[in-house]
Amino acid sequence: MAALEIKQSLKLSQQLVMTPQLQQAIKLLQLNRMELQEVINQELTENPALEEIGEESETETPQGEGSAPSDTETRQDPEGEQKRDEEAFLKPIPKEEKLALNSDETFNWESYVEEFDSSHAPSLPSMREINEELPSFENALTKTTSLEEHLNWQLSMTTLTDAEKKLGELIIGNLTEDGYLNVTLEELAQETEVNIEDAEEILKIIHNFDPIGSASRNLKECLLVQAKFLSPAQPLIEKMVENHLNDLEKKNYQTIARALNVPISDIIDATKVILEFEPKPGRSFHTGDTYYITPDIYVYKIGEEFAIVLNEDGLPRLKISPYYKRILTTAKQDKNNVTKEYVQEKLRSAVWLIRSIHNRQKTIYKVTEAIVRRQKEFFIKGIQSLKPMVLRDVANDIGMHESTISRVTTNKFVHTPVGIYELKYFFNSSVNTTPGTDAIASEAVKEYIRHMVLEEDTKNPLSDQRIVEILQSKNIEIARRTVAKYRDVLGILSSGKRKKVL
Repeated sequence: MAALEIKQSLKLSQQLVMTPQLQQAIKLLQLNRMELQEVINQELTENPALEEIGEESETETPQGEGSAPSDTETRQDPEGEQKRDEEAFLKPIPKEEKLALNSDETFNWESYVEEFDSSHAPSLPSMREINEELPSFENALTKTTSLEEHLNWQLSMTTLTDAEKKLGELIIGNLTEDGYLNVTLEELAQETEVNIEDAEEILKIIHNFDPIGSASRNLKECLLVQAKFLSPAQPLIEKMVENHLNDLEKKNYQTIARALNVPISDIIDATKVILEFEPKPGRSFHTGDTYYITPDIYVYKIGEEFAIVLNEDGLPRLKISPYYKRILTTAKQDKNNVTKEYVQEKLRSAVWLIRSIHNRQKTIYKVTEAIVRRQKEFFIKGIQSLKPMVLRDVANDIGMHESTISRVTTNKFVHTPVGIYELKYFFNSSVNTTPGTDAIASEAVKEYIRHMVLEEDTKNPLSDQRIVEILQSKNIEIARRTVAKYRDVLGILSSGKRKKVL
């Protein structure tokens, strides 16, 4: 049996260590404006070394004494910043600084804090001075009645027993957004100990609530409830819904006419009535809330050039508290190191936050600048001029990693002369074109397809093959199955279902 022994050995290896500061910087990079504002407000509450630069301090501080650059200075040359800011995102702190931050008592904290105080740091063009007319907070708050509340109110008006009402509430509570029952009635009946025959009767009562057809289990049942609600009764419509729903979907009116032995004109008249039915009873109770997007950055066309302006409106500008700067000086003579350690920790946290926010804004600016350089035609002509572009293209342009570009373009929106878009929107795969022509982005091809369908003859809609032929005439090589895929993404029905014969 081999003897066990303990040995010591040295092993040299390299590994990437994510410091808390770097983790914070990466987190800030991927936040949207509202989330960033929440983080800043939380830090202002928790860190006494941080202060917000107020309007008074901005206007009262003389130029040359650490005040923020004026608006004209800010907008002149965003690339004229200090050389230390021209390097990649979050340049590592020099070794001597890192040691000093951790232990060296002789480190010049005052100059280090001053260097990263945002009241001294140069900034990029911003919208801070522009007063936009945004909707008031009160206008953003609304309370609408939901489908569930509306149906429960009607249920409370019935003369059902408590057990039957409980079953009704369970039915209503298990409806989809469109108003369909998404569980079996048997399950709900067992839970409330109501026999299935009574449960069916309760379901029929709810079917006749407003909106008609609520709690239906499928489309046929929903349309049939509405057909039976017609006055006077329309037996032909009921038969068409009951037995020929698939033919109705395919517009096979001649087939239905032969099966029911009625003139095709009667089928067409009945179809017009069916088209007035609501296939999604809960649709009218969709909230339809308006979501306001506040862009993170603006792109303006001025003459033949484009101006890029950061939207920093509403984001607090931060500085280091002068009070804690004085405490740091006083703490050097303090024999008790507790005060000094506390102040240094708060100052260190404040400096990193200011630095991370500054680099976040700078990175968004540089990414947008690279996008504008590559997509000038888009900002002039619109979606159909969008060029293929991948994360690596922008990453190489600005000397950053692709993961950084991915983070900074997520949930960030840009206001352009042709609309508001998420920064991720500009990254598209390429679609083949004929030799000698410029590559085209997949989003541009989708836009071509959307326009063709909008302008088509509804009585003779374009087939997928015909769309392929039209795109080929524009030097765009694309397969029919790709057209079908893009059409599905755009929510466009097939040509057979788009055809209107009525």
